[in-house]
Formats: sequence, C-alpha cells, structure tokens
Amino acid sequence: MRQPSVIARRVAAASVTLVVAAGAAACGPKDNDAKGAGGDSKPQKGGTLTVLNASPQEDFDPARLYTSGGGNVPSLVFRTLTTRNRESGAAGAKVVPDLATDTGRPSENATVWTYTLKKGLKYEDGTPITSADIKYGIERSFAAELSGGAPYLRDWLIGGADYQGPYKDKKGLASIETPDDLTIVFHLNKPEGEFPYLATQTQFTPVPKAKDKGTKYEEHPISSGPYKVVKNENDGERLTLERNTYWSAATDAERKAYPDKIDVRSGLDSSVINQRLSASQGADSAAVTTDTNLGPAELAKVTGDKALAARVGTGHFGYTNYIAFNPKVKPFDDPKVRQAIAYAVDRSSVINAAGGSSLAEAATTYLPNQKSFGYTPYDHFPAGASGNPAKAKELLKEAGHPNGITVTLTHSNDKNFETSPEIATALQDALKKAGITVKLQGLEDNDYRDKIHGVKTEPGFFLAHWGADWPSGGPFLAPIFDGRQIVKDGANFNTGFLDDKSVNGEIDAINKLTNLDEAAKRWGALDKKIGEQALTVPLFHPVYKRLYGSAVKNIVISDWTGVLDISQVAVK
Repeated sequence: MRQPSVIARRVAAASVTLVVAAGAAACGPKDNDAKGAGGDSKPQKGGTLTVLNASPQEDFDPARLYTSGGGNVPSLVFRTLTTRNRESGAAGAKVVPDLATDTGRPSENATVWTYTLKKGLKYEDGTPITSADIKYGIERSFAAELSGGAPYLRDWLIGGADYQGPYKDKKGLASIETPDDLTIVFHLNKPEGEFPYLATQTQFTPVPKAKDKGTKYEEHPISSGPYKVVKNENDGERLTLERNTYWSAATDAERKAYPDKIDVRSGLDSSVINQRLSASQGADSAAVTTDTNLGPAELAKVTGDKALAARVGTGHFGYTNYIAFNPKVKPFDDPKVRQAIAYAVDRSSVINAAGGSSLAEAATTYLPNQKSFGYTPYDHFPAGASGNPAKAKELLKEAGHPNGITVTLTHSNDKNFETSPEIATALQDALKKAGITVKLQGLEDNDYRDKIHGVKTEPGFFLAHWGADWPSGGPFLAPIFDGRQIVKDGANFNTGFLDDKSVNGEIDAINKLTNLDEAAKRWGALDKKIGEQALTVPLFHPVYKRLYGSAVKNIVISDWTGVLDISQVAVK
C-alpha cells in the first residue's frame, strides 16, 4: 500500500482496503479461533447481511479500486485471475486460483506469465467471461479518468509506462495476448516472481467492452462474482447487493455466498457502529463492519462482558508503525545519533499510547512478524521493554553530544493512535531520559502527508507507517528501501534515501524467484541487513479488534487482511 496515510482507508474500504490503512488471526469465542464462530449451528444460506462502515465504498469500479486479494466488499462482485485463500490465520496469506485454473505459469525467467480460465464462467447476464474481457479490464485501468488502482501494471507490463488506456489507444497493450477465449499471456519488462499476488488486484476483473460506460460504469458494474449491484447511492454510501444467479460455486472454491442479500451502509460514526454491533438489535444482529476497530475505551467495556467478548474478531494485517529518519538532515546524518534514539525508545509506553497490548504488539523488525513476509527476528539496538537510556547517552557522547541534543519530531494530529500526538508524546518522554529533548511538530493530516513525502520538505525525524499490498516482503521493502524508487517530483516513500547497489541488486534477485517460500526467506534476510543502518526504528504492529452481530456465523479472519472476510459469513 503505497501511501501510509491511505492505508487505513484502503483497509477500511477493501478489506482490505486498503487500504489501515490495514499476523496470526483468530476468530470466535476466546478470540474466535475456529471457523463457524458466532453460533453452534451449521451456517445456512439465506437472510440479509448488513455491513456498517465509516468510510463509503467509493469508486466502485474495478479499475479505480486499490485492493489486495480482491478486497472485501468488492470481492463479492469482482472476481480476478487469482485471489487470497479464504482461511483463518497464516493459511489465509496464500494466493490461490480464482477465475484461472492455477496461480499462473511463468517462463523460466518469470518475465512471461500465462493463465487459463476455468470453463463455464459467466457474468450476471449469462454471457460468458473471456480472456479478452480480462485484457480489456486491465487496459481501461490505464485511462486517466479511471485512475486510483495499484500502479504495478504500469511499471511491470512492457509498454505500460506510456499506455493511455483503450479510450485513447484502440490498439490496446501488445504485452497482453489472448490467443483464445480461455488463455491470457502477460509479457513483463523484468522478472516478477510475485505476479500471482498482483493478479489478485481488482484491475484483473473482467469487463465486457460492450457494457463499459467509462466513469459511469461504477453505478452498475457487471458482476463476475456471487453478488450483483442492484443499488449504489451517494457514491458507495449505500450499496445493495443481491445474488448473481449465473455465479456457480462449482467454479469458485473461495466464496461461500451464504446470505441472499448484502446491505452496505456507510458514512456512520465509528462510535455509533460499535454501539449498534454491541446492542445487536433487529437487523444489526446480522451485521458486521469491515473498517471500524474497537478503541481502547470500548475494548475495556467489551472485555468485561463475556457475551460481547465472544463476538470480537481479532486479526493482524501486515503493517508496521515506525520512526523514520532523513539522514540528509543533521544530526540524523550520524548513524550513532539514529542508533541512540533506537536504544532510547520505550516501546511499553508507545504501546500503551496506541491503546495497550490488546491493540498493538512491539516491533523490532521492519517486516511484520508473519511467515509470509519472511519474518526474521532481530533486534540490532536492544532497548528492552522500557528503553536503554544509558546506552543511548553513551552513543550520543561518541557522536560528540555529551550534553545531549534537541530535535523536532513531526507527527500527524489525526487521532489514529499510530502517527498521532499520543505516540509522539510517549516518545518525547522516553527520549528525555537519554538526554534527548524532543520538540513536537503536529500537523493536520494532509499537511503531514505532503511534508513527509516531499523530497524537499521531508523532516529529519518523524512518525510513519506502512502496509503491504500483499503478504510478502517485496511490496514492503522495495518502496521504502529501493534507491530506484526515490521520487524527486512527487510522493516519495524511500524516506531514508537509501540507494545501495547491493540492496537494489538483492531486490532484483528475489523478484526473479517464483518459489515464494524461498523468496520470503530472502526478504527476511534483507530486512535484517537494512535494519543495521537504523534508517527506521520499528515501534509496533497494530492488532485489529472488531465486533460482529450475535447472528453472524462462520467468522474467518486471515493474515492477508486481518479483518473479517464477508465472503464467508452466514447469518442463518
């Protein structure tokens, strides 16, 4: 997920989305660690599932959505070549076939990927889904008026960087071939072993050219999934989905499609959502949320009520909150100063500021602590639970600051318990013990984002966070540490301005691997290597706690999204 500030929205809208912006997941009583939680009876078809969300499902067009694994609400309507495995915990971090018969067949150097569609796939109107429809769906995502989706296709496909979409270029992309109705071939300009993950993005949704209405397509996109859109009010604020009678479970091993109807209601205050889910009255007993967590105060109340506690789904999304340094700004150009701050950090106080250990887990690695990312434990600057101010003072003295230093920490004023004043204040108090005086610079969220992502405006010391577009080390490490991704005129995420040939080369080498388990090990080793430079100080990984209604069954929360998967939910 490219822009950290957008992660919360993406996780909210797509969960993902992406999106907060979205580890071992659990569900059911006692943190709901079993499929089928929410009642002992076997899940049945029928009824209406209500989704209560804060953020509207805007831009409900597969070209414009930025989702991973197909998203949450979007995945009910849009099927893609591949998708996430719909299982709880680590098993859910795997990529599996969706419209395709497998996860893709690579050439020897992973620059050509071939997919074969399953037979018998149909749209909501009964017409067959073809490979040409997938090609067209991808091509329209390049149109400027349909921007918003993941940028990888523009970077990876041959000719993608200059392609303007099918409305301006009728010839289409030559790098996508469709030799017959069931075969589609992608030609890439560099090896990409993780292409099966990319093929889960909604840009891989088939779109029939004859039904494309440009920017108005979102009002009634043609369904390839188990549900179709029958109403879209106020740009996704109210979505009504009903069954697509031409969808067949025989071609879809992932989506259960138990409810007859899905009623998505958005634009609600988060406290109202949790109150309604807590009360679980009437239609709200069959309700869930895909974007609203329990806050610290709400969680305290829920924990004291066994019945409510049994209706809390717990999940982990690949996401890290951290301190970022700009080594071009003094005194952070000195590695010893960066190391001193790493030693001085009191993670216990930071976690308390983030809502407590139920909502945050301490981090000493940049990669999240999940196997799919290649998590490799390390702690280069061991501060313990409460910091090591003595070691920090020692390093400052070696750096020529025997009397300590005064620095400014930039943070967002947004109350997100991640980059917000609570976290900044906790760090300010901890660093004071090491002789580091911290002045706080709080900015409104838009100003904060602009400042930290501008090469010319990036501060020396600030709070940041990052979430992965899919559960792998690649989309986690490359945007932040690949020197070739430094953006001078635009949003830059390589905040440490690292441009190390050995790091860049290892990223290229790992991208060639199609064995994702082997790739994961290499990502973990690379994370450990980069961590020695102290360009970031990992603080914590968030934990998602979300209520669901008393009539909701079959709770599945995977390590891919960290939130309840509504494609698995039953309400009867």
